[in-house]
Amino acid sequence: MTQHASPPRDNTDKVPSVQLPPWRGLLARADVRTLSLLGVLAALVLIGGITKPDEFLDTRNLQLVLTQASVIGVVTVGMTFVITSGGIDLSVGAIVALSSVWATTVATQEYGFAGILFTAVIVGVGCGLVNGLLIAYGGMVPFIATLAMLASARGLALQITDGKTQIVTVSSILDLGERDAYVLGIPPLVIVFAVVTILGWLILNRTTFGRRTVAVGGNAEAARLAGIDVRRQRLYLYLLSGLCCGIAAFLLIILSGSGQNTNGNLYELDAIAAAIIGGTLLSGGRGTITGSVLGVLIFTTITNIFALNNLQSDVQQIAKGAIIVAAVLVQRRTASTT
Repeated sequence: MTQHASPPRDNTDKVPSVQLPPWRGLLARADVRTLSLLGVLAALVLIGGITKPDEFLDTRNLQLVLTQASVIGVVTVGMTFVITSGGIDLSVGAIVALSSVWATTVATQEYGFAGILFTAVIVGVGCGLVNGLLIAYGGMVPFIATLAMLASARGLALQITDGKTQIVTVSSILDLGERDAYVLGIPPLVIVFAVVTILGWLILNRTTFGRRTVAVGGNAEAARLAGIDVRRQRLYLYLLSGLCCGIAAFLLIILSGSGQNTNGNLYELDAIAAAIIGGTLLSGGRGTITGSVLGVLIFTTITNIFALNNLQSDVQQIAKGAIIVAAVLVQRRTASTT
């Protein structure tokens, strides 16, 4: 029996692996859109530093910008989940208002810090539950269902307050808004916003719940055939949005020291706009918490720069509108090329 000698090994096939520097690996994985948003934010900071260097770059002003971004930022995290699933929530601002006034009534304040926090959260979740049931199991279009909730929640908030501002008298709530409560120079509201953002990112990107959300937004029928309970998933998403509204209402109570039926005015538009420019598709199927947060910071920084330079609010709204239109056009062009 003839034995054939095995061919010699070709050592030229062995290409030594090249270890890339950590910073190059990070840039390789980074989303181009995220880098673009960071560039826009850096440009705005530069503009603020040039136009009003002493005021804009002051530590107190930067803390104010982050604090103001925290309230709408928490709402935007919930909105990102809803839009990623192919839905919309026009009632978030009204839910924030209703939660804030319900949590600051005289009867609620008798229960102190815990009573105010619990009421704000439970009212937000309750409104989200109604939205979810109407949309997921009632078959209502999200636009109509949440529009009805917007009107109802605003009306109920006005009825509770009778058009008056409800002042918070609980010292433990008011103390959180003071500089003595800052942790290493960071306001408590910003810390809460950071925690919500991290949890939102982990849920959307690292859990089955997040993958189901993306699947429902991409193709609801295909998701159903794959074994996903689409109706239950949508219910959970509006519950999540309501929870974020309740948390935002509590933060707003700390920030303003009061509850008003006008709270959360146009929050729904700001949250949707921030999510859009951040890269979340209005048609669903793709969402990014990081982009949404950067969108919030961009809008908040624009507002701050306009205020410091005594520019009229109508110009500010025009600038925001232009940014939104540009973001949608970029989304459509990106979608057409993929």
